[in-house]
Amino acid sequence: MTGDRCSAKGCRADGTWQLRWNNPSLHAPDRRKVWLACDEHKVSLSEFLSMRGFLREVEPHEPLGN
Repeated sequence: MTGDRCSAKGCRADGTWQLRWNNPSLHAPDRRKVWLACDEHKVSLSEFLSMRGFLREVEPHEPLGN
């Protein structure tokens, strides 16, 4: 395990995707926050952010040191 865990509640899997997002009412347009997602939770976390208009990019996650 890399220590880069999926952001889904209770998930202990490694995050293999970066869901890059921002809340336009709180963050500057170029600022990105990052949630990590495993393959199983990529769609559900992306949909959660998209429904709120927060999702900006989804990219593969490469853990540091790899």
